[in-house]
Amino acid sequence: MDISFLGGPAPQRGVGVVAPFDFALDRELWRWVPDDVSLHMTRTPFVPVEVSLDLARMVSEHETLGEAVRTLNAIAPEVVAYACTSGSFVGGIAGERAMCEAMTWAGAVPSVTTSGALLDALAELGVRRVALVTPYTVSVTRALEAYVAEAGVTITGCAFMGLTRHIWKVPYRDVADMARQAVPAPGAADALFISCTNLPTYDVIPQLEAELRIPVISANQVTMWAALRRLGTPAVGPYQALTDPAARLGPAATGAAGPAVVGPVGPVDPAVAGPVGPAAVDMPGVGDVPDTEQQQEGWT
Repeated sequence: MDISFLGGPAPQRGVGVVAPFDFALDRELWRWVPDDVSLHMTRTPFVPVEVSLDLARMVSEHETLGEAVRTLNAIAPEVVAYACTSGSFVGGIAGERAMCEAMTWAGAVPSVTTSGALLDALAELGVRRVALVTPYTVSVTRALEAYVAEAGVTITGCAFMGLTRHIWKVPYRDVADMARQAVPAPGAADALFISCTNLPTYDVIPQLEAELRIPVISANQVTMWAALRRLGTPAVGPYQALTDPAARLGPAATGAAGPAVVGPVGPVDPAVAGPVGPAAVDMPGVGDVPDTEQQQEGWT
């Protein structure tokens, strides 16, 4: 059969993605991408450090990001995304903006980061009060809280897992359990953010939005949404408030509940999470815990 009349494949539009060396969810990123866009992935160099603030700083150094972006220049992506939440919030808002500038300088294309995309998504949805779910230790979770608060968004609740490795193995049921801990009652938040690009979230988002009656956004979702928006192309994500305007319910009713911190709430499989502490507990003074204890998995 002669197919020469087709004239070749349609023009390719590309999104370059810089991910940390331990990123394991390439397949999930693709689920938000329409058929006429390709993802071009590259990773930062390996360093023998577990998930922590130290690792976040190491994988987000400007020289590291610049080298990663330059590996993508030959295939000419139209936008570059840094798919790492902790790596892009560890320096605060000013640090995130400097990362975008460094990547744009290296690739001569617009750049976005996961944490910058988070703030854009909160603004898009009109969110002023947000609950957080993270797989991180206390110290990394606190850094995310500080970043969100710096943007003028109130944190109404938080649940975390205390993990330092194998985050991509966390099952959906544990993500859903943490979401319920962070948003314990209707009206407790305007939205829920599930942090970490290595935490699977795609299939659980519609379920949680229907249950909690608020928008639920995740690290990988906001990253792809922001990158594709730079292309003028909507992300694919049916029944997800951020990517499907028909799924938006409007701002949640303002509640009087104050901030609550819950954690760590880890998987029951010790091969995934390491030592796991008791079920969720209130931790009003968790910020005063010595950092050596904060870094332990299963700390309560």
